[in-house]
Amino acid sequence: MSSNGFQNSGYSNERPPSSTGSGEADLATDPASSSFFANDFKKHEDLKQMLDGNKDTVKLEAMKRIIGMVAKGKDASDLFPAVVKNVVSKNLEIKKLVYVYLTRYAEEQQDLALLSVSTFQRALKDPNQLIRASALRVLSSIRVPMIAPIMMLAIKEAVMDMSPYVRKTVAHAIPKLYSLDPEQKDQLIEIIEKLLGDKTTLVIGSAIQAFEEVCPERIDLIHKNYRKMCNLLVDVEEWGQVVLINMLTRYCRSQFASPNQDENAEEADRPFYEDSDEKGDDSPEKDEEEEKKKVYVMDPDHRLLLRQVKPLLNSRNAAVVMAVAQLYHHCAPKSEVGLVARSMIRLLRGHKEVQYVVLSNIATMSIKRKGMFEPYLKSFYVRSNDPTHVKLLKLEILTNLATETNISTILRELQTYVTSSDNEFAAATIQAIGRCASSIKEVTDTCLNGLVHLMSNRDETVVAESVVVIKKLLQMQPSEHKEIIIHMAKMIDKITVPMARASILWLIGEYSERVPKIAPDVLRKMAKTFISEEDIVKLQILNLAAKLCVTNTKQTVCKLLCQYVFNLAKYDQNYDIRDRSRFLRQLIFPGDKGGELSKKAKKIFLSTKPAPVLESTFKDRDAYQLGTLSHVLNCRATGYQELPEWPQTPPDPSVRNVEVTMPWTDSKPLKSKKAQKKKSFYSDSESSPEDDSDKSSEDSSDSSDDSDSSEDSSSESESEVEDSDLEAPDSDSEEDKPKIKSAQKKSKVASPVKSVSSSGEESSEEASSSEEESSSEESSDEKEKLKRKPPPKVKEKSSTKKASKESEPNLLLDLDDLGPSTMQNGGTPTVQGNDILTPMLASEMDNLGLGDATVTTNMQMAPPVQVKTKSYELLNRMSGNGLALSYKFTRTISIFSPKMASIELSFVNNSDKPLKEIHIGDKKLQSGMEMQDFPEIANLGPGASTTVLTAVNFNDTTQPAKFELVVSEQKFNLSISAPVGELLVPHTMNEKGFLTQQAKLSGMNENTGTAKIAESNISPSGIYTCVMEVANVLQVPSSEENVYRFAAKTLSLGCLTLVSVKVLESQAKVTVNCEKMVIGSMLVKDIKGALEKGK
Repeated sequence: MSSNGFQNSGYSNERPPSSTGSGEADLATDPASSSFFANDFKKHEDLKQMLDGNKDTVKLEAMKRIIGMVAKGKDASDLFPAVVKNVVSKNLEIKKLVYVYLTRYAEEQQDLALLSVSTFQRALKDPNQLIRASALRVLSSIRVPMIAPIMMLAIKEAVMDMSPYVRKTVAHAIPKLYSLDPEQKDQLIEIIEKLLGDKTTLVIGSAIQAFEEVCPERIDLIHKNYRKMCNLLVDVEEWGQVVLINMLTRYCRSQFASPNQDENAEEADRPFYEDSDEKGDDSPEKDEEEEKKKVYVMDPDHRLLLRQVKPLLNSRNAAVVMAVAQLYHHCAPKSEVGLVARSMIRLLRGHKEVQYVVLSNIATMSIKRKGMFEPYLKSFYVRSNDPTHVKLLKLEILTNLATETNISTILRELQTYVTSSDNEFAAATIQAIGRCASSIKEVTDTCLNGLVHLMSNRDETVVAESVVVIKKLLQMQPSEHKEIIIHMAKMIDKITVPMARASILWLIGEYSERVPKIAPDVLRKMAKTFISEEDIVKLQILNLAAKLCVTNTKQTVCKLLCQYVFNLAKYDQNYDIRDRSRFLRQLIFPGDKGGELSKKAKKIFLSTKPAPVLESTFKDRDAYQLGTLSHVLNCRATGYQELPEWPQTPPDPSVRNVEVTMPWTDSKPLKSKKAQKKKSFYSDSESSPEDDSDKSSEDSSDSSDDSDSSEDSSSESESEVEDSDLEAPDSDSEEDKPKIKSAQKKSKVASPVKSVSSSGEESSEEASSSEEESSSEESSDEKEKLKRKPPPKVKEKSSTKKASKESEPNLLLDLDDLGPSTMQNGGTPTVQGNDILTPMLASEMDNLGLGDATVTTNMQMAPPVQVKTKSYELLNRMSGNGLALSYKFTRTISIFSPKMASIELSFVNNSDKPLKEIHIGDKKLQSGMEMQDFPEIANLGPGASTTVLTAVNFNDTTQPAKFELVVSEQKFNLSISAPVGELLVPHTMNEKGFLTQQAKLSGMNENTGTAKIAESNISPSGIYTCVMEVANVLQVPSSEENVYRFAAKTLSLGCLTLVSVKVLESQAKVTVNCEKMVIGSMLVKDIKGALEKGK
């Protein structure tokens, strides 16, 4: 019995089966020898033996049971020595579980954990990213100041890790190290700055959290990354989105002008009388000042933030929706705040805890923005199963939303709430009725009559609350409601709630002149029960007696009653009542001497008192930021950061401009005309004017850092220039015409494509600048001739449809003309020329077994697609002292190694001095990466340009290849980054093999996404072009309608990568199957972006 007693009282360790699940018998059956008293008993002995064994399966089973104990909240700290020994296990599963355990108990078992620090340091270089991250997590969990330098070294090393998961763990470790050793703040800020510049959405949320905890005042770290954060916000994990939005809210309030400043200024400057400002209106200076005040243009970065957070209102996470709602409330124009109402109402279907937080925020917002939630009035009706705290909040919101138009509906709803069995809710309902009556004068009398009827209710709580509310309402207009005061005086014997009795006595004393016969009788009754009354009632009895003596000086009965009450109060236990009686006695009965105060006693007691203002309890909560703990508690919580006020003059917006454009974005390639001509596939007649238009459009797009807007503007400018070139090269007025007209005119003109000989290209490469100008003039003449030449009748359709493809001047064929219907006849369209970026489907037909004899009517094939070669800026001519350097991926097999990506470097000397000895210096490459040097360029004259080939083995990662470029003894630190699509090489497959491999690469190896296809990409050719522009893949024939398949392998490791796009109306489901999960997820994102972006 004793052992059971100990077990029930919490000492359950004497029975191994109960804690570890082993089948050992009890150590003793005698109560005196139970395990509680046994010193030699060893807890969890079986688990320790399993961990000390040699078999990995046994160790794995033991670790699973231990982690299960930890998950159930049982103490497993005594197993720490046995577990920590297995941190060196070669079994990956065991090692993961060991690190999970160590993360939990490293802080408690600091001494033992310190013995394994060297093991954790070695694990930081483990090939597996999960082990590296777990080792860093355990290391940061050891709360010993002595190892702070070791933690700092580990963090500095891990922040450069190629795995985003490890870098995310670094961000989590930074606040731990900061709390352990605040003196490391400066070094930690440098690490945070690196993490804030990370391009991975997995890292950015954790980096912002570290920023908020370590250095929230360093707003300068956000400037350069602001636009990137806004654009990546949708793809960040949910909890990272919450932290990021809250930070951006404060950033917005400190860096931009108030979007509602015009309305505030108008209200502040509005004259009291309409004609008070008639004089002086004619002065021009005043008109100019008014114009300056009224003009407000929202900062593009401010608009970018509001536009990017808007889709998150549909998030499944309530915290994300609330974060967006508070951002709109604090930072958006008043006209746009209403967008969040529907999403907040949707959250009311969630758990009661979520409802409470959402309703608290709605209650605050509804005070200033009634019209915002008025359409959703029924959503705030109280349900019978709502908890009390939710009922009270809904009641508060209903009262805030009450207007003259909906007050009748709300009062009918409140009438049913009064009868609720929940006394607290019923009392709150009566208070709500009182607030409605005080705020809307039209229903004051109706509400008063209803409250008087409630005084006959059986429930004392309802009656008492009705009396209190009536007392407040009567103070507003007492002269009109004498009958109510008489009625309440008659009920003084029935009402027992102290607050209600005190309210009735106050009313009778305050307005005793209106009930001169009833007031003395009430005092007589109260004097009888004075001793048994509550303190609050006794104080009001004393006040009533004093007021009656002052008003009825001729009646001796009142004076006698008053003296009697004062005598009773003189010996009361409460010192407040004793002090009140002494004070009133001297004021009412001054004695022979007489005091100055006694002469003014009537003014003191019966002075006009201001009517109480019935306000919402949420009125002052707007001082706190919505969605914070301080707002819910209505008091400042620890760690709360004040929301900054809008600046009078916003800071310089240029601090958010990023000078150095990252290689993976569409940047302006700095090329000369010669370089442009050399890389063009077409004749001079087409390349020169179109290339100039491309260059001008890219110059205009480079001025904006918003990638979406820059791409749109560049594509529009390209299309306008092309239209002007095709229609009237000598006319300038054509540029101002709308695009629609230019497209219609262009549809009437066909520009047949002619190939050019290689000798022409070579001559154009070696030509001087003067020869280039002459060649460009000749090309324009040739183009005019080509334009005037009548087009073949067969190609009328293609030329008509080509108007919609203005932004694709490099397409050889009109792809819209070559759909599935063309391929059904078994004909394969041919290509003039052979570009290095053209996936050669036609030449691979034999390998696929899909020749003319085998092509069926249901087999979809793509026409050959010409993909525009993207060029990335590597060195700006300003930072390169006149040397401009750009690079592009040729998508050809490298001559150095098939595992390397072939890269063409273009050098342009824009200075007036020759550049000598250009070569690659030191390389700082990640492990597994390789880079091939290009031959040294001995001399590059002023205005000259040249191209060289190099190659980089990126080891199937998107990590940049960093190296030094040495130019005439000057060194420039450069880095080449590969878009994920350039890490692939086309792979030949048939449909059956594709489906077989896709089934094998399912689960964790499969990434999917849904995109809304732009109108210009809705055709099959548009789909093919979008995918092949993003990735170096090869099309796989598909027998399914509206399903497009592509195959490739990674360059370095040869991992199979399968891409499929399934089109349903205007939506496309993109699926990528690849062993490299990072490549798969990034490829899905890039293809989605290409499909959604219009031409």
